[in-house]
Amino acid sequence: MTSVAYQGEYASNSATAAQTLFPGCAELPFTSFEQALDAVTLGSADVAVIPVDNSAAGRVADVHHLLPESGLFVVGEYFLAIHFDLVGVPGASLDQVEQVRSHVHALGQCRKVLREGGWRTLISDDTAGAAREVAELGSPRHAALAPPAAARHYGLEVLRAGVEDDPDNTTRFVVLSRDADFAPLTDEPTMTSLFFAVRNIPSALYKALGGFASNTVNLTKIESYQMGAGFNPSCFYIEIEGHPDDTRVALALQELRFFSSEVRVLGVYPAHPHRLRERVL
Repeated sequence: MTSVAYQGEYASNSATAAQTLFPGCAELPFTSFEQALDAVTLGSADVAVIPVDNSAAGRVADVHHLLPESGLFVVGEYFLAIHFDLVGVPGASLDQVEQVRSHVHALGQCRKVLREGGWRTLISDDTAGAAREVAELGSPRHAALAPPAAARHYGLEVLRAGVEDDPDNTTRFVVLSRDADFAPLTDEPTMTSLFFAVRNIPSALYKALGGFASNTVNLTKIESYQMGAGFNPSCFYIEIEGHPDDTRVALALQELRFFSSEVRVLGVYPAHPHRLRERVL
């Protein structure tokens, strides 16, 4: 049985992603991303399933900083359709609700229903945790924005289903492992995750990324951050379409390495079908 670490509680979106990717897995929920990653590093979990960005809210804070420093490798990705229900205690009605709680991202993704209801909002650490808190309070004055599975798990009733602003809202998760289980080069669409630090020279980033443009390699994500205090050169986390053994990607990586002080391949993994769907649309 695969043991999967994630940030959040049972019945959270992260739990749903973990169960979908690894049916029948042993779930190991943690309160922070660092704890979930450490569980894999220390060997108490086989893999971690971590959200990296959301189509409505953007990137998940701190994750792109944690990934390169974790020592783990990206071995897969998954796009989860995000849906939220407004849930309350059994017998409650919308007229009785006075305040709604959820994770800050969920509150931001359900602004329309919150504006319509005029309810006071409270921030919880986790969407499923918000449902648990409502169940513990046991009052019809309290409701939560939570994933559909949370109402069943905590014995709550759905007061209003599908309240997310964007019906196409998705969150992208990555699977992290201690082992660099890189996908082989095939004809199937492949993604590569990279970390690099540019050399401290003028136009270093422009020149480092130039190889991707000249070799027609699609760069799908770039995140920058500073390592340490002072004026150290910036570090970058990027994702590209293609395999390092593909000729075009190999040439681009040669140029990247020439203008960088450090380059690390963090993962080579199959592209999720959702990417192909987005391209067709």
